[in-house]
Amino acid sequence: MIDFELSSRARMIQDMARAFALNNIRPYARQADTEGKMPEEVIRQLASFGMVGGSMPLGREREELGAESEPKENNLLAVVGAEQMAYGDPAVIMNIPGPGLAAPAINAMGTPEQKERFLGIFQKNDGKLRYGAYAYTEAHFGSDTSQVATTAKRDGDEWVLNGRKIFCTNGARADIVVVFATVDKSLGREGIKAFVVEKGTPGFEVGKIEDKLGIKASETAELILDNVRVPMDNLLGGEAALDPKRKAGFIGAMKTFDSTRPMVAALALGIGQAAFDYVKEWVRTEIKAGYPFKKRTEVSLTLADAERELAISRHLIWRAAWMADRSIPNTREASMAKAYAPQAAYRVCRDAVRIMGPEGYSKEHLVEKWYRDIKIYDIFEGTGQIQRVVISRRILGYLDKDDEDSSKAA
Repeated sequence: MIDFELSSRARMIQDMARAFALNNIRPYARQADTEGKMPEEVIRQLASFGMVGGSMPLGREREELGAESEPKENNLLAVVGAEQMAYGDPAVIMNIPGPGLAAPAINAMGTPEQKERFLGIFQKNDGKLRYGAYAYTEAHFGSDTSQVATTAKRDGDEWVLNGRKIFCTNGARADIVVVFATVDKSLGREGIKAFVVEKGTPGFEVGKIEDKLGIKASETAELILDNVRVPMDNLLGGEAALDPKRKAGFIGAMKTFDSTRPMVAALALGIGQAAFDYVKEWVRTEIKAGYPFKKRTEVSLTLADAERELAISRHLIWRAAWMADRSIPNTREASMAKAYAPQAAYRVCRDAVRIMGPEGYSKEHLVEKWYRDIKIYDIFEGTGQIQRVVISRRILGYLDKDDEDSSKAA
């Protein structure tokens, strides 16, 4: 069963990441929010610190890429580190050079050769900042991932992709993008496949860059595919992925979410913890013993509730990561972490602003920024409502065949 004590390695990463976040990231948080980008010096510090964007490949997959294996802790270490990075600034982890959300998709669906070819470029030590991205969402759908309209048509030894993707993190600067498209709309989910599109491919263009409420220093782009041609072997999973019975693309996307949802929950937790610690110190300074008893009691109880919710969030996240590290299907647990932590962190940020009153609304303090930043974490990687649907289906056994296949794949 899960041990509630972190290993010495995990504690070391936790401490190092927290120190780095406070000393090297937090001082730039307001500047990054105002300018809409993270200073390059901070990004290069992240790269030199050893942080890598995207979930690391597990076990044998890491060894295939020539990396040292870290058995049974890769996912736990990732969520522990993610929480601390978000504690410094929630947009910073989106700026960490690396494969990003492309990594779990490639690890879930790619052949050994594809993993080495597409992820191997991020192992190069040549000073270049490389990024990966994940393109699934389209303008006509959000949470219903079966509604992909981007098409992929086979033409000789190439695939021709056409469509438009939105809300792609790091999409404009990505060296590789995992694009989901349908090879046959009549097949529904069975027709959805994943393709790797490389930067500079003719017809692959960047549309608008989103101007968002929060996490402004994280690039979110629209991607346009106009007769984009990619080689046959850029189809993740190769020829075997074309077997309709495998639903390779759809199941791969769902498996990716099982890996990334605990990470998103951990980022939300980091924001909530930052707001909690900030307002706690403000209260100690501003609400002294002579303050009206009723007001001090109300504030104290609010802080007690906040600490409880953050602790619950952390254990839900750690459990989902612990299961993933042991290859235990964690769809329900990942959704529980994703459903709970962002909403808990939202309440913490909201209450921080309320407790501080006009000061909480002022840009002299970061709590107003965290309040703006936190909202997206309940939306992307599947909304809170969708997470509750996933959980309820597994509680009550309401699984259709696609759910069963996805659960087995996890």
